[in-house]
Parts: sequence; C-alpha cells; structure tokens
Amino acid sequence: MRLLYIVTKGENDATLASVPLHIAANGSLEIGQEVSVVLAGDGTDLVIGDTAQHIEGLGVPPMRDLLSKLKEHEVPVYV
Repeated sequence: MRLLYIVTKGENDATLASVPLHIAANGSLEIGQEVSVVLAGDGTDLVIGDTAQHIEGLGVPPMRDLLSKLKEHEVPVYV
C-alpha cells in the first residue's frame, strides 16, 4: 500500500506537526508500506535552518528522530 502523509502544521503546534511523521515513521514503515511526505503551509517551516532539531511534541518522539528515520528509509519528502 502506498500512503501520502501531509504535514500542514509547523513549530507553533509541535504535536500536530509531529503526528503524521510519527505515524509514517513508526507505523507505516514498520509494516512495510510505501510512504511519502508532503510539507505544506506552516509545515514548510520544518526544513528551514535547524527548526526541526528543537521541535518536541507531546506523546511523540522528537521531530529530529522522526525525520532521521524517514531519511534513513529514503522516504521522499516534498515541499
């Protein structure tokens, strides 16, 4: 199954920005699904400078860990 996760929240809402990436990295990838991610709207802030290094939502892994796992699995991320 191929899934596209869309992130529209940025650093101002760390939890909502992290949830789709958490589901992609620790859910879909773990069960062998093909995953892609789109950063849109405020989600584009995540790739500016080191913003993602400081984002930590509630109840989800830090953004830096999620993005690292997506990169490790060569998940396409579109901005």
